[in-house]
Amino acid sequence: MKARTGRLFLTAVVLTTIAGGLVRLQDPPSARIWWAVATAAAVVPAVWWVVEDLRARRFGADVLAVLALVGTLVVGEYLAGAVVAVMVGTGHALDDYARRRARRDLSALLERAPRRTQLREADGLRPVDVDAVAPGDQVVVRPGEVVPVDGILLGDATFDESALTGEPDPVARLHGERVRSGVVAVGSAVDVRAAATAHESTYAGVVRLAEEAAAMSAPVVRVADRIAVVFLPVAVLVAGLAAVLSGDLTRAVAVLVTATPCPLLLAVPVAITAGMSRASRVGVVLRDGQALEALGSARIAVLDKTGTVTVGRPVVVDVVAAPRWTAAGVLGLAASVEQLSTHALASAVVEAARTAGLRVEPAQDVRERPGHGVTGRVGSSLVFVGARDEEPSSDWERAIAGKARLDAATPVWVQADDEFVGALLLRDPLRREAGRTVRRLRAAGLRRIVMLTGDRPAVAQDVAGMLGLDDVVARCTPEDKVARVREERSGGVTIMVGDGINDAPALAAADVGVALGNRGSAAAAQAADAVILDDRIDRLADGVEIAANAKRIAVQSAAAGMGLALVAMGFAAFGLLPAIGGALVQEAIDVAVILYSLRALLPLRHRKMRPGTTGLLTRFDAEHAALQDVRDAVRVAADGLRAGVTTDAAEAVRHAHRLVVERLLPHEHAEEHELYPALTEEFGDQHATVPMSRGHAEIERLVRRLGRHLDEPGGMTTDQVDDLRATLYGLDAVLRLHFAQEEEGYFVLAEPR
Repeated sequence: MKARTGRLFLTAVVLTTIAGGLVRLQDPPSARIWWAVATAAAVVPAVWWVVEDLRARRFGADVLAVLALVGTLVVGEYLAGAVVAVMVGTGHALDDYARRRARRDLSALLERAPRRTQLREADGLRPVDVDAVAPGDQVVVRPGEVVPVDGILLGDATFDESALTGEPDPVARLHGERVRSGVVAVGSAVDVRAAATAHESTYAGVVRLAEEAAAMSAPVVRVADRIAVVFLPVAVLVAGLAAVLSGDLTRAVAVLVTATPCPLLLAVPVAITAGMSRASRVGVVLRDGQALEALGSARIAVLDKTGTVTVGRPVVVDVVAAPRWTAAGVLGLAASVEQLSTHALASAVVEAARTAGLRVEPAQDVRERPGHGVTGRVGSSLVFVGARDEEPSSDWERAIAGKARLDAATPVWVQADDEFVGALLLRDPLRREAGRTVRRLRAAGLRRIVMLTGDRPAVAQDVAGMLGLDDVVARCTPEDKVARVREERSGGVTIMVGDGINDAPALAAADVGVALGNRGSAAAAQAADAVILDDRIDRLADGVEIAANAKRIAVQSAAAGMGLALVAMGFAAFGLLPAIGGALVQEAIDVAVILYSLRALLPLRHRKMRPGTTGLLTRFDAEHAALQDVRDAVRVAADGLRAGVTTDAAEAVRHAHRLVVERLLPHEHAEEHELYPALTEEFGDQHATVPMSRGHAEIERLVRRLGRHLDEPGGMTTDQVDDLRATLYGLDAVLRLHFAQEEEGYFVLAEPR
C-alpha cells in the first residue's frame, strides 16, 4: 500500500499545501482551511500504514506521524500539520524510489530469463518452451538471444556476458567449451548441446535467488522497528512532560512534529537495499538484507579449495624433456594427439601448446584407451600420451616421477616410437587473484580464514601456505565441512564459499553461504545466501567491502537522524521551536539522512589505473606468458648437468644463456624503465617497486655469473658443474618468485574490477 500510494499521496498533499499558500496572499483565513484539508487528508494513509505495520508485527514511527497530524488539527496548527503531511509523503516517496532504484538490477535478471527457444532436429527447427529442453538436445541460439540452458558449444561463438559479470567486452568461446545459461549470443547464431534442464542450469538458480531477494524486505528494518519502539515512548514522554510543565498543549504537538517520522525507519532500509543493488552491479547477488548485514559483519571465512581459490581445472605447470629433446618438441607432440581426445587433461595440454605459440600438427589413427592414454601417429612417429604402467627406468625418468610427487602434480608421459621423450606435469593452480583477495578480506575486518578440501594434505598445505591462511583441513567429506563450519560459527559471523554440489550443505550451514555461479553447481547456488555471477574469487572481497560500507552507512544514518531529532525535540519542549519550525527541521533531517543512505549505491573508491599504466601491465603480463619457454630452458639446462658436462648439456646451457640475454633481460630492463616508474606515479610511493627492482638486480647478477662460466678459457669443465647448477637453479627459483610477485601484486590491477 505504501509503495502504491506514496507518490499519489505526496502529489495531492503538496498541491493542497501550495494552494493554501497562494490563497493566503488574498484571504489568510481561507488558507488555514486548505492546510487543514491537507493535514486531515494525510491522516488516512498514515493510519493505513500503521495498520500495515501492525499486521506485519511492526510498531514504528508512523504512529508518531498519526499523533502529530491529529495533534496539529486539535490545536489548530494547520500549517505545521500540512508541512508534516508533506514530510511524511516525501519520506515514503524517497523510500519507494530508493527501493525501486536499488532493485532495478535484480529485476533485470528476472526479465532476461528466456521463455522459449528452438531445437535443431532432423527435419529443421522446432520452437519449444525452455522448460521442455532436455540434456542432449541441440539448442539453437540466435544473435541477441539469451542462452537458455547450460551446455556445450558445437561451434566457436562470441557472447556478451556483461549482464552477469559487468564486463563490457564480448567474450570468445571455442568449440567444445562449456557455456552457462544467461549470457547473450552476439555476432552469429550458435548451436549448444544442452547439458542440463533449464531448471537445473546455473542461471535458473540465480533467477530464483533474485526472485527471493525482490520479494523479501530487509530484516534490518525489523531491527529499526525494535529501536523505534524505544524511541516512540521517549518522544511521547517528552511531549507529555512539555505539556504538563508548561501548561501549553502546543509544545507537546511541537515535540511530536519534530519527532515524526523517525529517520531510522527510512534511512536503514534504503541503505541496506542500496547496498544489495551495488553488490549486484559487481556480480554478487544477495538473497536478502539479512545476508548483506551478515556479510558486512563477517569475521571468519571458510573457503573451499578446488574451483574457489584454485582455477578448478588442471593446467600444465612444467614440461620436462628427455636428453636430446626440447620442452617445445615434447609439448607439441602431446598436443597433436590430445587435440582429438576427450579425457579431462587433454584440453589443458592443447591450451598449453596454444599459449606457447606452437604449431600443432594433425594426428592420424588416434585411439583412446580410457584411464590409460591416447595413441596417434604424428608424421612418421607413433606417439603415446598418458600414464605409464612400468616404473621409471632411467635417471631422468625417476627425477620426473620424484618431482611430480614433491610438487603434488599429475605426470602425463609422452612416448614416441616406444621411447619416452618427456613428461608434462599438471596441477590445479591458484587463482591469480586469490592472494590479493585474502589480503583484502583481512583489511575488511576478517580475522580468521580457513580452507577446507577433499584433496591430499600435501596439496592443501601448499595452497594454504601460499595464501597465508590460518588453518586448513584436507580430505574433507561434505559432513566434515558442515561440522567445521558450525564449529567456526561459534567464533563469530562466518562466511562459507564454495562451488560444488558437495559444498551445498556447508553453504546452508554458514551464516552467509556464497556460491561461485560461473562453473558452480545449481545446488550450490540454491543453498547459498549470495551468488558470485562470474568466475572471479575477488568478487567476494568486493561483496564484503560493499556490505560493510552499506551497514556502516545505515548505522550512521540512523544515529545521525535520531540524534538530530532528539536535539530538536529538546528545543521544542522548551518552547524554542514552534510546531511549524519543528516540522521544517524534521523534514530537513529526514531528507538529509535518506539522501545520505543512498550513498550506498555509489561505487567504492578503489584505485583506478590510468589507461597508459593499464596498457603497460597488460603488455608485460602477455610477455610473461611468452617467456615461459625461456624459463623452461633454464630449468632444462640445470637438469641436463646432472650427468656432468656432456655435449648436450653444454649446448643446453649455452642455449639457455642465449635466450636469457636476448629475450629475458630486455623484458626486465623495459619493466624497470617503463613499468615501474608508471607504477611509482600511480601509487605515489617511490618505495612501492623497490623489492621488485631488487629482484631484477639479482636476475642480472645470476645471468652475468652464468656468462662468466661460458667465457672461461677452454669451455666448461667438470669442476664448474656444481656452481653452474647452483646458478641455473638459483636463476630458475628467482624467476619463478619474481614472476609470481609481479603477476599477483601488479598485473591483477589491470584486470576488470
